[in-house]
Amino acid sequence: MTRNEQQRYRFSEAPIWELQRTYFEEQGMKAWENDQVPQYITSNPMIATAYAEMIFGFLQDRAGLGHTSEPVTILELGAGAGRLAFHVLQKLVELRDYAGISLPPFRYVMSDLAFKNITSWQQNPGLHPFVEQGLLDFARFDAVHDTELKLTEANISVRSGELQQPLLIIANYFFDSIPQELVYIDEGKIYECEVSLHFPNDTEGVEPENRLETVIPEYHYVRATAYEEETYPYHDLMALYQEKLEDAHILFPVVGLTCLERLSGLSQSGFLLLTADKGDHRLANWEFAEPPQLIHHGSFSLTANYHALQFVFEQKGALSLFTTHHYKDLNVGSILMLQSPMHYANTRLAYRRFIDRFGPDDFFSMKEWIDQHFDSMGLQQILAFWRLGRYDAELFIQSAERISDLLQDASDEEMLDIQSGIHLMWNGHYAMEQSYDLALDCGLLLFEMDRFEDARLFLERSLSANEEEPLSTVLFSLAICNYELGAEAAALEYTHKALVLEPGHEEALELLAALNE
Repeated sequence: MTRNEQQRYRFSEAPIWELQRTYFEEQGMKAWENDQVPQYITSNPMIATAYAEMIFGFLQDRAGLGHTSEPVTILELGAGAGRLAFHVLQKLVELRDYAGISLPPFRYVMSDLAFKNITSWQQNPGLHPFVEQGLLDFARFDAVHDTELKLTEANISVRSGELQQPLLIIANYFFDSIPQELVYIDEGKIYECEVSLHFPNDTEGVEPENRLETVIPEYHYVRATAYEEETYPYHDLMALYQEKLEDAHILFPVVGLTCLERLSGLSQSGFLLLTADKGDHRLANWEFAEPPQLIHHGSFSLTANYHALQFVFEQKGALSLFTTHHYKDLNVGSILMLQSPMHYANTRLAYRRFIDRFGPDDFFSMKEWIDQHFDSMGLQQILAFWRLGRYDAELFIQSAERISDLLQDASDEEMLDIQSGIHLMWNGHYAMEQSYDLALDCGLLLFEMDRFEDARLFLERSLSANEEEPLSTVLFSLAICNYELGAEAAALEYTHKALVLEPGHEEALELLAALNE
């Protein structure tokens, strides 16, 4: 049984948006635990590498235009768990150091609505080195209202017109989660879709995510001639929709557009946008569009109207780049709202090489298939995909058991690839609070390969992280590692500790006897 909310709201002003806001402010980092809110598809090392290549190309283009003295500000909107920022910065620094060419300096700013997230970033040890080098700062930013950036670490505010370089904006899973208008177009007429909300009777006072999961929207159509007037800021776009679309529900990103316009005002030189979302830039795909459904995942999201963003800024002289082939889960695009955007050849080439030719959506489609077929894959194929995924920890965790099964037939070269890959993965891993014990998997696999020195290193890391609940398996493996490396005192200590936890451990008893001899 449901209770009808009698009040009808403009879609962008409906209570669902306040519930969404409250959810993220209350949950903080917990929103991303166990992928309650999806983040992997837009935060993995593969998409971060693509973005780093585009940013690097942009820095090259700015240097080529003679702008090397002022820093480039890279602003990530809705930085969430912080994983994308970590990977982008790591890859970008690698590119900068490897190239060894003259580039403008850069500063990455992670922003979000929730203060809890900023506090978590400030406390994350993986981000500390970037902060200490002056490469990373944080800001609370409200996409609906804010007109400036207040940087927490530098303790400065970036206001209108203060940036000399173009602002580089990253917005993943952003435009689908902020307030939007909803209009209906049919027979050349525009209607506003007002919404009334239906909740079960027992949801009063429950958590925002639980209310969002149960809400049922009902739409009401009201003739809206204001969109058709020439004074409407986006009149040309609406006129195009009137002409081209029939029986179409259009999510209209007024908040997203005005947010980009406000951010553009911070710089004297425009902006470059990098964005990934389940969004559509093809006009034909909006024809006969059904009323939107709220996609629930702790919070909720919609389909981003990339066509509107593309059209509005192209009218102002921008160049937009969106995938030329069919995309399944993720549309990755770029808008160059810059003077003479065709002069940015390195930026455009990076998009072509790392996104359009084979990009994050292609990678994720392959990963979904591989997730179901690890058990039938050979070691060479697993290692090749791990390299393609830039030694992502998630891929390693999923395949570690299969790799272990295949070790008996592995060549020395393949074992060396596994060993070096583990170190590359560890150095590029972004640890989160609920993180899996990655060090344990690494240590046990290296132990199976008789790489005792490296195995000891990772098993000690695992033991340090789980001091209150040590595992006899870890303690005994450490005893063997130390024994093989000639550290007999440490081997004896770990053997005793293993036997305290498991007095009947036969192999530990045999090792103890050997050590006592």
